[in-house]
Order: sequence, then C-alpha cells, then structure tokens
Amino acid sequence: MQEIIIPPVAETPHDSNATDLVEDQYNQDPNHALFARQHQAGEWTDVSAEEFRADVQTIARALAAKGIKAGDSVAIMSPTRYEWTLLDLAIMYAGAVTVPIYETSSPSQIAWILEDSMVKAAIVEKQEHARAVHAAIKREGLPDLNGIWVMEAGLDDLRAHADSGPDANEMEQRRSKANLDDVATIVYTSGTTGKPKGCMITHGNLVNLSMNVLRSEMSTVLTRDSKTVLFIPLAHIFARFISFQALAAGAKVGHTPDVKQLVPDLKSYQPDFLLAVPRVFEKVYNSALLNAQEGGKGKIFERGAEVAVDYSKATEAGHVPVGLRIKHWVFDKLLYTKIRAAMGGNVKDAISGGGPLGAYLSHFFRGVGVNIKQGYGLTETTAPVTVNRPGKTRVGSVGLPVPGCGIRIADDGEILASGVCVFKGYRNLPDKTAEEMVDGWFATGDVGRLDEQGYLTITGRKKEILVTASGKNVAPAQLEDQIRADSLISQVVVVGDNQKFVAAIITLDEETAPSWLKQHDLDQDMSMVEMSKHPAVAEHVQGLIDQANESVSRAESIREFRISAEDFTIEAGQMTPSLKIRREAIMRDYTDLIDDIYQTANQ
Repeated sequence: MQEIIIPPVAETPHDSNATDLVEDQYNQDPNHALFARQHQAGEWTDVSAEEFRADVQTIARALAAKGIKAGDSVAIMSPTRYEWTLLDLAIMYAGAVTVPIYETSSPSQIAWILEDSMVKAAIVEKQEHARAVHAAIKREGLPDLNGIWVMEAGLDDLRAHADSGPDANEMEQRRSKANLDDVATIVYTSGTTGKPKGCMITHGNLVNLSMNVLRSEMSTVLTRDSKTVLFIPLAHIFARFISFQALAAGAKVGHTPDVKQLVPDLKSYQPDFLLAVPRVFEKVYNSALLNAQEGGKGKIFERGAEVAVDYSKATEAGHVPVGLRIKHWVFDKLLYTKIRAAMGGNVKDAISGGGPLGAYLSHFFRGVGVNIKQGYGLTETTAPVTVNRPGKTRVGSVGLPVPGCGIRIADDGEILASGVCVFKGYRNLPDKTAEEMVDGWFATGDVGRLDEQGYLTITGRKKEILVTASGKNVAPAQLEDQIRADSLISQVVVVGDNQKFVAAIITLDEETAPSWLKQHDLDQDMSMVEMSKHPAVAEHVQGLIDQANESVSRAESIREFRISAEDFTIEAGQMTPSLKIRREAIMRDYTDLIDDIYQTANQ
C-alpha cells in the first residue's frame, strides 16, 4: 500500500475557534473540574471550568488594556505548569497569537523568535527568563515590548490592568473573531538542524484534529472522567496538542514543571492516562529492573518481563493459552502492580511520541497493563497524523492515520502527510512552505512504509540515512533504539557517512550508573570519566552492540565504538528540548572522537 486516507468523523463550524472549547465546557457544567493545581507537594486543588474561564477572561482583558490587539503575537517562556495553559487560552481570548519559547533557549534564539513573530509582549516563568528576554531585545536592537510579566510573581501585576481594559462586549468580539483558518499559534521547530522555523498552526488544526481524535476509537482513552498529568514541555506541539485534546474531552489535567518530581507527583495525582516520550518509558523499565536486581530479584523480574511480552503478543494474535494466563496472573501480583504503582497506580493508557519506542517495551508495558499507543507527527502536522488506538493497534507501528488525515509513501520512501492536521505554512518563508508541500501533501522528511492494512512504520529520517563508502544505506535509528534501551545507556549516535564501516558514539546514564556499578561489584563512586574507560563497561556495551547487529546486515553493523565521558545536553545544543539528538552538532563537537575511530582502524 502506498497511500491511505481516513475520512473525517467530525466537522467543526468554520466560524468557531479554539476558545470555544472552554466555552463549551463552561456551558456543559461550570463546576466540572478541568484542571488540578499543586500548591504544595502531594496536595492538588481542582480548578472548575467557571474558575478557569473567569481568570482567562480577566487576563485577556488585561492584555488588551496593555495594547495587545487582535492578531498580535504574545510569547510564553516557561516550563510546563498550570499558568502556561491559562495564559495560552487568555492570549487567544484576547484575539492574539501564542508564541512558545523554550526556557532553555539561547539569547540569539529568543531574539530570532521575538523578531520573526513580531512579538508584542512576553510572559515568563521567572526573573531569570525576563532578563534573558531583555538581553535578547538589547542584543538585536528590537523594539521594546508592551510588557514582560513573571509567573512566579503571581501574575497579579498583569491582572491589575484588567479594570482599564475593553468592556465585556468588545472582549467577546475579540474572542469570537478568529475562525478555523486563522493562526492560533506560531510554534518554532526545536530544530535538529538550522535556524528554527515558525510553524503557523491554525485554530482549525487544533480544533478539527482534537474533535476527530475524540470521535475515533480514542474516545475511550481520554474522556470527561479521565485524569492526566503533563510534564513534557508545553512549548513542544506534542504536549500542547494533548492539552487542547484534554480540554475538548473535559478531562482533568495536572502539570509537573520539574521532571525530577514526576514519580511522587504521579503517586499523589494518580492519572489514568499519560503522555510521554520514549525515554520516560525506558527509564521506568530500567529503574524497575535495577531495583529488582539490587533486591536480589533480578531473575524474577526477567521472567516476569518475558511473560508480559509473551502475553501481549498472544493478545495481539487473538489467543492467550491458559498456562500463560496463569503465569500472567501470578506475576501481576508479584511484579506488575509495583510497576503500575510507580506510574501512580491507575495508568491504563499512554501515548508515546517524539521518537520510536521499541517493540519489546511496547509489548512489555501492554503485558504489565499499561497500553502504550505509539503515534507519529511533527510540529507541521500539529502533532499526531497517525496513532495506534483501541482495537486498531499494531506493536512496532505508529498506527493508522487519524480521521481526517492521510499518509502517502513517495517513490523514495519519504512519508507525506495531508488533512486537517497539516499546518498553514512557515512564517515569512513562502518558498520553504512551497518546497515542503507536494500537491497538498506535506513532505515530512521521514522515511517509512505502509502495510496492507495501512499501518505506518517509521524506518528512519531521510536526511539522517548514512551512506558508507561502499554505497550501503544505513538507517541509524534501527541500531540506536536497541542499544539505548539498556539501563546503563543514555544516548547513542551511529556514524559512518562516507566511511568504510559504521561506528557509534555512546554516552552513559549518570542516574543509573551507581546501581549498575553495584550490581557488577564495582566502585559505586567511580566517575563518568573512569567508567568510560573501564573494561567492564566496554564489555557490556560491546554485548549490546553485538545484539543490535543481529538485526541488520554485516555492511550495516557497528564495527567500532567510543564511550564519551560526557552526555549530550540541551544546553550544549546537542539535544533538542524534546530530547531528540542534533546530529550535526554532535558530529561537530565530537570530531576528535570520530576521527580517532577511523584513524585507529586505518593504522
């Protein structure tokens, strides 16, 4: 199959916009809790539709009083927290456009976004961010903003301007003025290469995609009774879309700004639905494995994991033997309940995106009782263009197109996307927009295939395909994902473009390293520099590589590797804020290590 288009199952009136999602929830039940705020550790307070709407209206009026006009851009620079979503809707209620900025952005990146989007005001989390915005404005000689407000100060200084703002009639006109074709937000790609591009996402993208997902088989996953907690960056389209999806469903949303507090927050909030990138699920698995091994129960965990995977595969095949059912019941009491407890105890469903999740972990978590549904999308597709869903799931794939969307495979294997998810275009880059759109289909830059039923499998990134000196095409992700799943490994980058063989740069996970060292009777206080040179670590990594090499031909296999004492970081520009590796930056920063691999081999 080379193309599949799923007809829409929902259609939204053209004169509506994303703010109507709040109005709809308020009209259905003003007392219904849309959010939960954590004022202190472990204690959550509900925020009703009425309370949320009232505060949104107050802030929208305050923004208008400060000179924000319909169509103006307002930036939000903050990690994920309740105020992010509050302000996002307030900006739209004022008729303006939200422009997210990652709190890890450099002054040059901040300046670029402010200038490119003609931002008129900014709301940041802390004074440090405010100073960064001021520095960016000064650095590039940009016009002063109408205001910069700080969330940690309570936003009362912003709300105080509401009384001098337009009356209720004018504010309602502002709120309802935008239609589905109008831009709701400009989301800048985190940029694995080059300068970030501003993706113009419309109200129609957010609303039509949300409603079509809700009226698909996913209607049983995210409901009015559901609870979820957002912890990945709301500046990224993945979490942002889910926040609108939850609002459309009336699901209750909590926020966790500090990922280090994620486990206790999950335990106190007890969500039944999660959204995460693959690395989160890898860490949950690896932490459970290490804890079991430290407690002398490593063999039990390994056997339980094997049963979970077998149970999932049998379920997918349509028949679970009685013996396997009994084993699964036993391990549910011994092991699986503990793993679910680490995720809050009530999580039944999760969506994984932002990168591939290995088939093994997909089967493992489903066998444990957490159905992880992989999806696929980009900023340019408002996040999901495909997703696995109840009754329509194939482990290893990223699912079928969302209703209202389509997938086509070009002659060279590139994935093209169409439908309600596809953005309006790149801001100020009409030529780039025209280049990426092919007869109404967006060229994703990813490579994949469709099976006979229309399930999409991602096989690599078009620009990341390596071509060895012998002309062999190598998809790095296939090898990287397998090696990175190990508890000791943080990141893997496969190299070998125009070289005689394929090699890899490996980094270690500083959080799990002490436990790994303890299990192997090694000094737990060993530094990362010492670990990177230790024979036992090298032997372990070689074993992982040997296992991964079994899945590819000899020409594609990793022949050499080097372990870096330093991990890749967002701050160094080697990782995007959504935890994707920036290959160009790594190739530049690790030139000496890569040269050493190939020079040593040639000696």
